[in-house]
Amino acid sequence: MEIPTAALIDCGLPEEEANQLVDLLGQIPVQSDVELWRFLAEEVLTPEIPFSIHQYLYQQVFEQRISHGEPAPAWIPGERERDGSHLAAWAADLKLDGFDAVYDWSISNREEFTTKLIDSLRIQFQKRPQKIMDLNAGVEQVDWLRDATLNIVESCLRDKSEETAILFQRTTDEVQRLSYRELRDLTAQVANGLTEAGIEPGERVAVMLPMTPESVAIFLGIIAAGCVVVTIADSFSAEEMQVRLKITTPQMIFIQDVITRNGRQLPLYAKLESLPELPAVVLSESESESLEVSLRESDQLWSEFLSTNSELTCVPRLPHDEATILFSSGTTGNPKGIPWDQTTPIKSAGDGYLHHDIHCGDVVCWPTNLGWMMGPWLVYASLINDASIALSDAVPTSRRFCEFVQNAGVNMLGLVPSIVSVWRSQDATAGLDWSQIKVFSSTGECSNSEDMLWLMSRAGYRPVIEYCGGTETGGGYITGTVMKPGVPGLFSCPALGFEWLLLNESGEATTNGEVFFVPPVIGLSTRLINRDHHEVYFADLSAGPQGQTLRRHGDQIEALPGGYFRAHGRVDDAMNLGGIKVSSVQIEELLTQTSGVREVAAIAVSPPGGGPGQLVIFVVMQDGVTFVSEELLQRMQQIIRSQLNPLFKIHAVREIELLPRTASNKVMRRKLRDLYQSEES
Repeated sequence: MEIPTAALIDCGLPEEEANQLVDLLGQIPVQSDVELWRFLAEEVLTPEIPFSIHQYLYQQVFEQRISHGEPAPAWIPGERERDGSHLAAWAADLKLDGFDAVYDWSISNREEFTTKLIDSLRIQFQKRPQKIMDLNAGVEQVDWLRDATLNIVESCLRDKSEETAILFQRTTDEVQRLSYRELRDLTAQVANGLTEAGIEPGERVAVMLPMTPESVAIFLGIIAAGCVVVTIADSFSAEEMQVRLKITTPQMIFIQDVITRNGRQLPLYAKLESLPELPAVVLSESESESLEVSLRESDQLWSEFLSTNSELTCVPRLPHDEATILFSSGTTGNPKGIPWDQTTPIKSAGDGYLHHDIHCGDVVCWPTNLGWMMGPWLVYASLINDASIALSDAVPTSRRFCEFVQNAGVNMLGLVPSIVSVWRSQDATAGLDWSQIKVFSSTGECSNSEDMLWLMSRAGYRPVIEYCGGTETGGGYITGTVMKPGVPGLFSCPALGFEWLLLNESGEATTNGEVFFVPPVIGLSTRLINRDHHEVYFADLSAGPQGQTLRRHGDQIEALPGGYFRAHGRVDDAMNLGGIKVSSVQIEELLTQTSGVREVAAIAVSPPGGGPGQLVIFVVMQDGVTFVSEELLQRMQQIIRSQLNPLFKIHAVREIELLPRTASNKVMRRKLRDLYQSEES
C-alpha cells in the first residue's frame, strides 16, 4: 500500500513516525480492501495514533467503495464472533450457514424461534405454557405463552449468589459492587414493603428516580410483588410528571429528594407539591439518610419503608398482565401510555443475547433512565443474560464517565450518538484503556458515520451495533450482528424474529420508504392505556404485497447494497422544499459535518402569509466557536447544494444553547418551530 509521507504529516503525525508507518505499509502484501483494513485495524492503528490518520487510511483503503456509494466495513468478524457468539451457536445447532439463513428461519418459524429463545434465556415459569404462540384472536392480539404463569423477576435473579449484579459509582470515583444475593435481598425488602403497605397485586406504583442500585431493586421489587411499575423520567417537569400520573393513577411513588446535574442541584421531590394525595417514599441523593427536603406527613423515608423481611416470593402473573408502563415521547398531545407485560422482557433480553452478544459475566453499561425504554431494557438484557449492570452518576459526556467505563471493565457500552460527538470534540477518552469493550451499541437518533468510526477506534476497532425500535416494540426491529462486518453509522440486519417491509406511498415495496411491521413478534404492544391500540397502529392500512396484516410504525429506512440499511428518521419529520420531499434527518446528517458545529436540527416553517415551507437550521456551536449567522448559512448552503439538492435553500440559521429533546433523546422539532415563529412575530 503506497501512502505519501507528506499526507500522514498533514494529518498530524510527526515526520519520524510518518516515515516508519510508510515503511510498514509498503511491506504489506497486496490483498483485498477488507483484509488490508483488518490488518491495519488489528495491527497498526492504535488509539494513540491521531484519529485523522485512522480516517485518512480508512478512506484510502476503501476509496473505490466510498466513491461508488457502497458500504465500507470498519470492523470484520473474527474467530471469536464466528465460533464463540450466541448466534454462531444457534446457527450450528440449526445447521444453518450465516446470519441471513438464521433470520429467514426465524420469520418462517416464529413459534419455534420464540420457543428456542425462551429456552436459551432460561425463562423461569411457575406453570409452563400449553402453547407458545396462539393466533386464534389474530395477529393483533396474540396470546403468548398461553395458560402459563410466571414472574419475570425470577428470570432476572436466578441463584448466582456472590456474582456481581451491579457495579456503580457515585460521589467518588470508587467502583462499588452489589452481588446478585444483595440485589435479591433488597428486591425482596421492596416487594415485602409494598405488601406491608397494603399495595395489592395489579396496582400501579410510580418511579421517578435516576439509575442507581436502589432504583433497579425498586423496579424489580414492584414487579416481584405482582404490581405495575409506572416509569417517569427524572428529567420531566412537574407538569409532564402530573400528566403521566393522571393517565396511570398509581397508588404511591418512589422519588429522590434532589438530583445533581452538571454541578447544579435540581429538585425532584418538590415536583409533588401539587399532588398531596399521592404518598411518596423518598430516597436521598447522598449515601447518607439525610434529606435536602422536609417530608409531608403522608410520606416516608426509604429506610422506613423497607421491610425487614428479605425473603423473596414472586407473585405469579399471567403472561399478558402488566409489569411496566412506559410512555411515548409525547411530542404531540398527551403521551401514549404503553404497557410492557410479562413477555416483553423476553424481547429485550433476546436482543441482548442474539444481537449484542451479552454473555454470562459481561459488564453492560448504557447511560439511561427507567423512564425511557432503554432503562428497563438494560435491566432485563443484563440480568436475564447473567451479566452485570454498570451505573455511574457521572455526566455521560464527561471524562469521569469515560474513566468509569475503563475502571468498571465494561464489555458492552451503549449510548446515543450525541454523546459520542461530545467525546470526540473533547478527546474525552485520551489515554484510557477501553480494550475490554467487545461491542458498542447506539440508539435514540441517527448516527454520524465519522463519529462512529472514531468510537470504534477507541477500543481497537470493535463493532457498533446500531439499534432502532420503540417503546411499543420492547426492543429493536433493525439492528446489527457480530456475524456480519460492521459499517460505521449503518444497520447490518433486521432483528431476528422480526419481519418488516419498506413501502412507498402507494403501498408498493421500495428500497427507501416507510417501515411497516408484519406481526406476530413477541414484545410488540397489544394495548395502550389511553388510546385505541387498533386505531393507532392498524386502522386504515391496506394488506401487504402478499396479503399480510401490517402494523404502522413511522420510521423511514433506506436499504443499501450488501444488506445494510440507513435510518432517515421519522416519516413525519419529512418536509417539502420546492415541491420535493426530504427528511429533516437527511439534512441534519449532512450539516453536522460543518466545522465548528456540534449539533444541528432542521425544520420547515411556513411564512406568515402562507406559501412554501422555508428551511430553518438551528445549531449548537462547539465550545469556543463564535456563531456568525451569514457566514455559517453560506457554508451550510454549499454543503446542501453540493451533496443533496441545489434547489433546497436555507432561509435562516439560528443559534441555540441546547436542542430541546424528549426523554428518549428525540429532537422536539415542534418546539423549535414554535420558538422560531415566536421570535419572528
